[in-house]
Amino acid sequence: MKVLVIGSGAREHALCWKIAQSDKVDKIYAIPGNGGIGQVAECVDIRPDDIKAVLEFAKSHAIDLTVVGPEAPLVKGIVDLFTKNGLKIFGPDKYLAQLEGSKVFAKEKMRAFGVPTADFKIFDDPADAKRYIDGQEMPLVIKADGLAGGKGVVVAESKEQARQAIDMMMVAKAFGSAGDRVVIEECLAGEEASIIIVADGKDFVVLASSQDHKRVFDADKGPNTGGMGAYSPAPVVTQQRYKNIEKDIIQPFIRGLAREATPYKGVIYIGLMINDTGAYVLEFNVRFGDPETQAILPRLQTDIIDLIQASLDVRLKDLRLQWNPNACVCVVCAAPGYPGEYKKGLTISGLEEAGNMDDVVVFHAGTMSKKSASEEVEYQSTGGRVLGVTALGEDIRVAIDKAYAACSKISFEGMHYRRDIGYRAIDRLNV
Repeated sequence: MKVLVIGSGAREHALCWKIAQSDKVDKIYAIPGNGGIGQVAECVDIRPDDIKAVLEFAKSHAIDLTVVGPEAPLVKGIVDLFTKNGLKIFGPDKYLAQLEGSKVFAKEKMRAFGVPTADFKIFDDPADAKRYIDGQEMPLVIKADGLAGGKGVVVAESKEQARQAIDMMMVAKAFGSAGDRVVIEECLAGEEASIIIVADGKDFVVLASSQDHKRVFDADKGPNTGGMGAYSPAPVVTQQRYKNIEKDIIQPFIRGLAREATPYKGVIYIGLMINDTGAYVLEFNVRFGDPETQAILPRLQTDIIDLIQASLDVRLKDLRLQWNPNACVCVVCAAPGYPGEYKKGLTISGLEEAGNMDDVVVFHAGTMSKKSASEEVEYQSTGGRVLGVTALGEDIRVAIDKAYAACSKISFEGMHYRRDIGYRAIDRLNV
């Protein structure tokens, strides 16, 4: 079969890498792909959010299955468009993509289905929002309603910070129309974790747990990023917590959508806050997480095409996933300046040496390939997050050591990465 993967990051590289392992797949295309993806797929220069152009490519190349990586094409309705044209595509329709495209939509669904989440209020007038803030205890979380490139959430420690966030989102329109409405919610304490499920509209399977590291510097210092690393499994998600999350969050949510005649097919990423009182949903995403996917897929032993087809054919009830028991760690190597303005076009060295290590795979995030003067292929940076260096190990400590040993073999000007990915898992093991 011919498979098309949409996207250009390390998540999409991991998806292409995993799909290439299936004996059911003859050819993989990627729109637009990146330097690393070009090793396993044919990259096509089309914008992922130009969904009509993507459709025409899929039709002209007789694509059997399309897998969507990023949220933007889903929010624009690519699944509806493909389905209308009789093409198989993995992901939710435009209506349910609002679970990520609109914080208001997601919070209202959580409330309707009794899914545990932080208390919240919704505002479309900045003056009303500020008056509400004046009467609340701090800290508060301010969220822009729409897509804001992962930057639309502010944890305000003071009322002045909260007011500034309202002005930035709703008055200055830093995120455009995404800030027309905001959600103001209580700030939950605890430890974050990620659960990704695949649903077929009636049933679901739960993938291995993981934990992201959002802040740019060690010890969770500095500004938020798209994610500086991840590991799987996350010890904070114990077997009992898995059962509780399934019973209290996933089942009510999937069944609630089915009752409303809007069954969910595709991936749901659930960002959780876990504390002594239980697990609470921070956010839903309607696609695989990044960088969590890079730490999860190397552990998945089941053919990913079987998983995707079971979702599309509404037969997940009969699927049992097989997992490598080893731990997996992904460390993100970033360009100088990230998550602010960053340099591009930096030549990357050491990729082959790192990739040849046992149980190590280097997923490309923001890279391009080009021929050098000596006709050798070299890779240059094109994004803020450049690489996801990923390693398996018999336990989390071994996986961490392998990942950092691989990172030490790679270099480009100004490369930086956190040195403490997985520290919470180590802390729990030490306890």
